[in-house]
Amino acid sequence: MSAAAEPLATAPDPFVHPALFYRDDREYLDGTLPFVRAGLAAGEPVAVAVPGDRLRLLRDALGDDAAAVRLVDMREAGRNPGRIIPGVLRAFADDRPAGKRVRIIGEPVWAGRSETEYPACVQHEALINAAFRGRAVTILCPYDAARLPARALADAHATHPVVIPAGPGPEYRSDAYAPDAVAARCNEPLPPVADAMTFPFAAASLPGARHAASGEGRRLGLTGVALEDLAIATAELTTNSVRHGGGSGVLRVWGENGRVVCEVRDRGRLTDPLAGRHPAPHDQRGGRGLLMVNLIADLVRVHTGDEGTTIRCWFGPR
Repeated sequence: MSAAAEPLATAPDPFVHPALFYRDDREYLDGTLPFVRAGLAAGEPVAVAVPGDRLRLLRDALGDDAAAVRLVDMREAGRNPGRIIPGVLRAFADDRPAGKRVRIIGEPVWAGRSETEYPACVQHEALINAAFRGRAVTILCPYDAARLPARALADAHATHPVVIPAGPGPEYRSDAYAPDAVAARCNEPLPPVADAMTFPFAAASLPGARHAASGEGRRLGLTGVALEDLAIATAELTTNSVRHGGGSGVLRVWGENGRVVCEVRDRGRLTDPLAGRHPAPHDQRGGRGLLMVNLIADLVRVHTGDEGTTIRCWFGPR
């Protein structure tokens, strides 16, 4: 495994996106340390965005080299998978000088992700391929083959063109690679909810929608920054519905497992699979609504089709 990541940069597309399977700390380090050190030796920018326990393991193993690497706790920065492309991966890659390959280790799927979060994780991994196509970037994605369910490993084969197996063995091209099909599969109707505060809105009632969401969020126990973020998300989503979703929509807010969920439905249809994941240029006016929601929410799920679009976002105590 230690040398497997290096030949991948010769792929026809300059973007390289391998999955690394590992079963223990030793296999994790055997697959990631050479990748990081080869990048540093070549003068390439390197970032590591993995869960905190993996981050500590890699940082300790890197020793003094850790100071040259951007280290990010994915449990914090990537708790909403919809935030990872704009807020972690593109935020790092876009800020590097042109002309050098950028290397990133990104681990968005870990044991303990909830059933609600998991589809968003798979969708994220599928969309990485479109977000970075044609760019000189390598994103190595570790998968814990000992603790993750079989479906997660199968989905890794479908979202990564190359797989590095756990233990000794050469890398191989995945015959199951089909990221567009995976992204389409993840665009699934969201489970219905029976008991929720419901507020139909149009242009004239946008302030009322935000006020209603804030009031219900407060009643359900949200305070401080989380309550402010709920209000911001409500304003962004309802405004988008009025401007781009047919002029009206329905807002719903409810409590779920200690978090507050905000949902906005309208008659519009999202045609860009990466909507909300494109970093906004500094000089762009507007067009940041769904991106803003991805950046502040704990989780965002989207379903869009001929009948309209539903965007559901979760907020918990901060």
